[in-house]
Amino acid sequence: MKTTFLNDRRENKTVPLRLCASASGFIACLVSATAAHALPSFDMVKSQYQVSEAWLLDRNGERLHTLRLDHTVRRLPWIKLDALSPAMQEALIASEDKRFYEHGGVDWKATLGAVWDRLLTDSNRGASTLSMQLAAQLDPKLARGADGRSYAQKWNQMRAARELETSWSKPQILEAYLNTVQFRSELSGINAASWGLFQKHPSGLNKAESSLLSALLRGPNATPDKVAERACDVASKLSPPRPDCKTITALAWSTLVVKPRIPFQNQIAPHLARRLLRQPGQIVKTSLDANLQRLALRTLQQQLAELKDRQVEDGAVIVLDNKTGEILAYVGSSQTTSDTPEVDAVRAPRLAGSTLKPFLYALAIERQTLTAASLLDDSPLSVETAGGQYLPQNYDRDFKGWVSMRTALGSSLNVPAVRTLVLLGYEPFYDQLKKLGFSTLTRDADYYGYSLALGGAEVTLLELTNAYRALANGGMLTWVSPLSSREAALNAPLPSWERGWGEGAGNHRKRVMSAATAWIIGDILSDREARALTFGLDNALSTSGWSAVKTGTSKDMRDNWCVGYSDRYTVGVWIGNASGEPMHDVSGVTGAAPVWQAIMNHLHAKQAGRALKPPAGITLQTVRFDPAIEPPRREAFLKGTEMTQVSLPEAGIAQPRIIGPGHGAMLALDPDIPETHQIVHFRARPSRPGLKWKVDGKDAQQADQGWRWPPSAGVHTIQLLDEHDRLLDETRLTVRGKPNIASSNGSPDTP
Repeated sequence: MKTTFLNDRRENKTVPLRLCASASGFIACLVSATAAHALPSFDMVKSQYQVSEAWLLDRNGERLHTLRLDHTVRRLPWIKLDALSPAMQEALIASEDKRFYEHGGVDWKATLGAVWDRLLTDSNRGASTLSMQLAAQLDPKLARGADGRSYAQKWNQMRAARELETSWSKPQILEAYLNTVQFRSELSGINAASWGLFQKHPSGLNKAESSLLSALLRGPNATPDKVAERACDVASKLSPPRPDCKTITALAWSTLVVKPRIPFQNQIAPHLARRLLRQPGQIVKTSLDANLQRLALRTLQQQLAELKDRQVEDGAVIVLDNKTGEILAYVGSSQTTSDTPEVDAVRAPRLAGSTLKPFLYALAIERQTLTAASLLDDSPLSVETAGGQYLPQNYDRDFKGWVSMRTALGSSLNVPAVRTLVLLGYEPFYDQLKKLGFSTLTRDADYYGYSLALGGAEVTLLELTNAYRALANGGMLTWVSPLSSREAALNAPLPSWERGWGEGAGNHRKRVMSAATAWIIGDILSDREARALTFGLDNALSTSGWSAVKTGTSKDMRDNWCVGYSDRYTVGVWIGNASGEPMHDVSGVTGAAPVWQAIMNHLHAKQAGRALKPPAGITLQTVRFDPAIEPPRREAFLKGTEMTQVSLPEAGIAQPRIIGPGHGAMLALDPDIPETHQIVHFRARPSRPGLKWKVDGKDAQQADQGWRWPPSAGVHTIQLLDEHDRLLDETRLTVRGKPNIASSNGSPDTP
């Protein structure tokens, strides 16, 4: 038989006229002969598929956290057909398109039957094949309106389905349909529907669940009874063994009356995920280690559970790689014990307590004002400030008398720290903290004053831990990054990080102190005997290998910290309450330190921490104390500051201090009084020969007992030095009023 073809203008194909012999063939012929309807390819649909989540991975590719970013729809990753339960495929075809593998996009037998039923019975029976439904999902112009589809839309849908079948395989049509169809509520695609309703992967769907999901396609938001009725009908068409209707009805009522819930595993880095994940479908590989992250979170949760009777509910942990600056663990909250788990305590500013003392003493060593063997007076102290008298106290409300700087820092004594800050001046220390990267010091130095010695400023755990990392790195500060250097480069399109995050780990190198000074501080912080005066020898600050560590507790026990480092890692822990409520009898050594100790021991389970080697510029010298305040020991000095014996001045007489207007005082010149009569008196107590005075860096006339200074308008720095030009004390004050043209050197004050 001779066959004649009609031209098909879409692809220059021909349609055999013999297909037009029957009524259904004639309609197919007309549909095929009409103009083309542009539809995307299977690969294009799959590539443009957009999930509603983003994922945070650890350094090895393990999932740390899944974060939903598109709240208009719930769409999980694309599921391949061979990963789908056979029961679901069978139920779908039985419910929606029983001749799916037989037709070419339009089931003409079903279509004519539907038309006949509508003419005779006014039935709403449909005849859309899976191909037709998919075509409507892919082309918004074919979408069903409130009153259904128009005849023109239906005709175009049939055309599109025929076209789809010419370029797509049947498995591709089935796979794309199941991944893009809407099931119920916000659940789009078989993956979201399976997890949201049954909390399982689509590969594990049974016949009852598959029947229920197939029934939802006809009415995604129908009542449980209606869905169950349709599902029972679907199940009756499946191959045996079939689920009974009672089971299906019970399943419908147990799953469809509650809000769909998609459980995610390994939700262990929520705060970092919220900072790094910005777009649905985004996958960010971080520098974190999933095993270490789980251990840090679990250890923190266990410690907080033990402290539950002491009004503690929050905590945070961060672990840094000393060499690279990579963040290895980032726990912003305990999650389970907190009333505000969304607060990121790694980045939240909190009062620093005693954790800033190492940087204070480092400044004193760097300026050669003190050495680790220098004696400091731990006795009651009253400091004049612009706001009145400042009376620092030790944690245990006890005073130890004269102690070396090593003991003062190791045992975290407060009064010697304040005396050191008075000696240095709080402005240089403030400048040093800013240099160390503490961006939370947003007020000027006068605002914090002498309270800086005891942590009267807010810091973040991230910046504090990184500052200790600078000690571990020999005084070199570099920023940290949650990405490895390679991943930071690969993720260049990501939004720029906040300060302290990286354009690659290890960048932004800045020397903040000499390597020798950093080593001496680390040597003190690793000295168990130096901390024994306050903490004893057996405490949570001791690790299996070498480590340097410092604790801190803020006023009223609102925060406690433990930060320290080994040769390879720096670990910071904060414990407190995000609400700011005080804890009950919880200090750094009883609160944060056990968490720090457990993590540090875990990090060095295979290789113990090793003591850092002394750098150039260090002299190790045996030193003795007279009287024997502390036993003889081998002490570390900056080269040129070493000594063999340290004695109390005149059998215990205190170091000379400036007696005069308090630090930060404000004076005013009186225009009605001759300037020559407006004199400020400064004295040194106790006095001794050889003392020197400086005003604004310039030498003043020497005076053993005192000095009379004619003030001039402006801010001035008064310094007291010993015979070797070492700074003994310093004060700053502000003078307001008419400038004084008189010399600022003044003249000695006579008794």
